[in-house]
Amino acid sequence: MPTTLEIKLPPADLHDPAALRRAVSRQGVPETQIGEVIVNRRSIDARGARPVFRLRVEVRNDEEGPAPASPPAFTLRDVADAPPVVIVGCGPAGMFAALELIELGLKPIVLERGKDVQSRRRSLRAIQQFGEVDPDSNYCFGEGGAGTYSDGKLYTRSLKRGNYLKALQTLVDHGAQSDVLIDAHPHIGSNKLPGVVASMRETILAHGGEIRFGHRLVDLEHGEDLRALIVQDEAGGTYRLSAAAYIMATGHSARDVYHLLHRHGIRLEAKPFALGVRIEHPQPLIDKIQYGQAEREENLPASSYKLVTQVKGRGVFSFCMCPGGLVVPAATAPGEIVVNGMSLSRRDSPYANSGTVVAVEVEDLAPFADAGVFAGLAFQQAVEQAMFAGGDGSQRAPAQRLPDFVNKKISSDLPETSYIPGLHSAALHELLPDGIYDRLREGVRDFGRKMKGYYTAEANVIGVESRTSSPVRIPRDRKGYQHPEVPSLYPCGEGAGFAGGILSAAMDGQNVARAVAAKVLG
Repeated sequence: MPTTLEIKLPPADLHDPAALRRAVSRQGVPETQIGEVIVNRRSIDARGARPVFRLRVEVRNDEEGPAPASPPAFTLRDVADAPPVVIVGCGPAGMFAALELIELGLKPIVLERGKDVQSRRRSLRAIQQFGEVDPDSNYCFGEGGAGTYSDGKLYTRSLKRGNYLKALQTLVDHGAQSDVLIDAHPHIGSNKLPGVVASMRETILAHGGEIRFGHRLVDLEHGEDLRALIVQDEAGGTYRLSAAAYIMATGHSARDVYHLLHRHGIRLEAKPFALGVRIEHPQPLIDKIQYGQAEREENLPASSYKLVTQVKGRGVFSFCMCPGGLVVPAATAPGEIVVNGMSLSRRDSPYANSGTVVAVEVEDLAPFADAGVFAGLAFQQAVEQAMFAGGDGSQRAPAQRLPDFVNKKISSDLPETSYIPGLHSAALHELLPDGIYDRLREGVRDFGRKMKGYYTAEANVIGVESRTSSPVRIPRDRKGYQHPEVPSLYPCGEGAGFAGGILSAAMDGQNVARAVAAKVLG
């Protein structure tokens, strides 16, 4: 039987096989019994005087031989002539649902309003360099969804929601580095994830599935149940599309889809979300704080942080922390400023950034009560448009130095930034709603007490981080995953309010696809 051990390695020894074997031997395993050493889990422990890597390893002796290779995550068949299921949205929920459907014997037809990952790059360049926002192709819309060009973090706390190992293995099967299978906080990177997404697309197409780019949902036909979708193609024409079931996996920013469902009397619900700013520090400063080293040691990755506090009955917390990352423009319509964060696979930018947000509960939306179930959307839009109106008509984002933000002062100048469109000094304390600003102000003060060095004039506070999750939920039955009033409609992923990142959306897509197959195939 292989032996499982927990060992520690200094960063300098991380990639040294001999050092790994010595660490195993120190745990009492005779050298003669050490054959293959397989790392199954890896994390960084920076709590002591010097950071170390903690590894969970499996030790196999020579008689046991090498560990068997991991089988492919999916066993796929040709479904070109199988019953069709329409998936609206080609983000992680939609793509993983499509793969699961193929494995189960159904044909996915994926509708994506945006472009494929390669063509999408031109849209991102347009918003970065020229401030031009394509409402159908941007950091949120397009093949792979919001996560494709927003870091590719795979960490989730929702491990009980589905088969996360299958989801990770699927990504590895399509080109992700195998480290994602063992890292405590796995990450692919926005330079690598597009290739993984394109490979997943080819798998779907090769087995009889369809993906239609530039096709957006514009209307519905339904009576007691959903009969068909009305779809606009890339040329502006429309067609009717019917199927055995419809998976709604649109992501958290497809506001037009929420309004379409509402117009047809399909029940929606308001849900909590979060809104705030993105705070950018020099990465060497965060490394020094977290690792206690003047210069980051070899093999240590750019360090991250996680901060949370309570202010006036609401959570204030860091969100989507991007070590060695970039701040990017994430607007989905002209006339708004939205920021997000991303990292490349090496995480080698000189900056660290994190969303720093305040929990928004439904009862906080009273000023937007006239919008009904869309009060949260109206709140989001009002803030995003205020940020834009306070600028010069471009995607330059309003910002302050961190102490100036707390002290309600417009900064006379701003630190260097990774945000390509640029920053301009502005009164974020006036542009943000009072309840958000007041809590952020106290929250970052508390973060400065918890993390010495965090509260510094070297940090930019940039507005606005508003797309943390959807403020609307499309309800569904807990067991069957169907909308309680429209049985053939299957809400799925972040846009439906049931996921919060790439991996949780992927698992939700798998779960929904299995529910669809159980209903359609019996």
